[in-house]
Amino acid sequence: MIQTLIALALIFSELSVLAFGGGNTILPEMQRQVVEIHQWMSAEEFSALFALGQAAPGPNLMVVTLVGWHVAGWAGMLVTTLAKFGPSSILTIFALHAWERFKDKPWRRVVQAGLLPVTAGLVAASAALIAHASDTNLLLAAITAVTAALAIKTKIHPLWLLFGGSMVGLLALS
Repeated sequence: MIQTLIALALIFSELSVLAFGGGNTILPEMQRQVVEIHQWMSAEEFSALFALGQAAPGPNLMVVTLVGWHVAGWAGMLVTTLAKFGPSSILTIFALHAWERFKDKPWRRVVQAGLLPVTAGLVAASAALIAHASDTNLLLAAITAVTAALAIKTKIHPLWLLFGGSMVGLLALS
């Protein structure tokens, strides 16, 4: 159990400092670590935990806490949560100080412009990974496609999309 907790701490500490542009950018690496490398769960289980974390109120990375709980119970939950949010919070404090200090420098705009497409690409990779693991049949793939289209083209609140997708799944898959 101690080895598992140490592995969780190392993985999520590393992911913490790699999460540029938001937590969802690290989902592919998180999934690779917990599913493929350590085999603590299946891709479907990871996808289900991600969906549960997104549906729950609170930070959008509740999946971190849920993965820790799934792998090592309460201790895993505590370790993954602290490892994911601790290092990045400390780095953010220092980065914000430096970012404010150099606010008038031209290189800052260039760096920011370069980070935006990287962030968008990482978020898109996360979405593709979760969709691939979740869409195990044609109906689920259709729910994903319709939800994505509605989210992009309309101003429907995401909670309504979650509710609609879950109702379609409940009615069609029961």
